[in-house]
Amino acid sequence: MFHHILVVCTGNICRSPVAAAMLARALPNHRVESAGLGALVDHGVESSARALAEADGLEVAGHRARQLTVEMVREADIVLVMSEGQRQAVADLVPEALGKTMLLGRWLEAGQGRDIPDPYRQAPAVFDAVHRLLCEACEAWAARLG
Repeated sequence: MFHHILVVCTGNICRSPVAAAMLARALPNHRVESAGLGALVDHGVESSARALAEADGLEVAGHRARQLTVEMVREADIVLVMSEGQRQAVADLVPEALGKTMLLGRWLEAGQGRDIPDPYRQAPAVFDAVHRLLCEACEAWAARLG
């Protein structure tokens, strides 16, 4: 049912590429991509996020940030975003996609859900905390989408 997953964040250099790599590893028979609402187009994964991802055995070196497009949203079966504001921004871009756009952190906090904050230009401890949230959120989605 949900075979094409699109993970969205702001710059497409910290959260969404790492989450996409996590989901792709957990769901090898799914197509998993990422993009940004305000992408730093053609940038690689930010160095702190990359180090944490690679320490977990994720391959993110080839990633290049992409700007979210209407076509990407329409082609995806499910769009996973980091915040309610991003969910609304996707809906502003493609109104009919609101129903398939959900928080990546939907299953966190005992099912109450939560936003996953942007660690860009933050301390290493923030990147570490966000990485742990991404791991937990992706494990929860993989269990439901697998």
